[in-house]
Amino acid sequence: MLNFQKDITLEICVDSLESAIIAEKGGANRVELCSDLAEGGITPSYGLIKAVRDNLSIDLSVMIRPRGGDFCYSKEEFQVMKEDIILAKQLKADCLAFGILLPTGDVDISRSLELIDLAKPLQVTFHRAFDFARNPFKALEDIISIGANRILTSGQRATVDEGYTLIKDLIIKANKRISIMAGSGVNSQNKDRLVNLCGVRELHLTAKKYIDSSMKYRPDNMNLSTCYQDTGYNKIVADLETITKIR
Repeated sequence: MLNFQKDITLEICVDSLESAIIAEKGGANRVELCSDLAEGGITPSYGLIKAVRDNLSIDLSVMIRPRGGDFCYSKEEFQVMKEDIILAKQLKADCLAFGILLPTGDVDISRSLELIDLAKPLQVTFHRAFDFARNPFKALEDIISIGANRILTSGQRATVDEGYTLIKDLIIKANKRISIMAGSGVNSQNKDRLVNLCGVRELHLTAKKYIDSSMKYRPDNMNLSTCYQDTGYNKIVADLETITKIR
């Protein structure tokens, strides 16, 4: 009989040391560390990677993504990714998360292979670039062929609830050759369906909540970024209660 505590890997996506510590306390097996969750996550800084590694005993996956936006990278951006992989290895990451697509929407096999070879012996997650691939089953086979350990996917939909059918089909098609990790909208209400009916063995979520800034002085008509609707006085942190409930 399936034991959720022992048999299911829970990965929490975090962008701060505070959230990483909360994730471990809540029962996560692994954190995926990034910066700028509002952009879907980009590569975190040297200082953040080191601080998280120094303070956590669970596995650390580092996102390798040089910018927000699409997953078709220039020669210069690809070089940045390689340098970041070397740095993450030096800082003792356990896993790396990245994904590269061609302009056609297919997996960029040659450059992905180059990154995977550089990442060895670390594990590799092909992240949600997969959800932007033209043909999910061709992408599945391509990613298996390059030797990645897992695929993070919402089933090519906004949330796992909408992409449930494809996630289940991918698990069947993969036939244990690669792990299919479900992410985007995972919660305590749908996790049992994903695990017991779909066959997912790895779950990925931010479990985020918003807390108000400790700043008392807040000048009028100021906003640090035009990208955000708020004024910059909200902070995203992992929610211990949510993580504990799912675990």
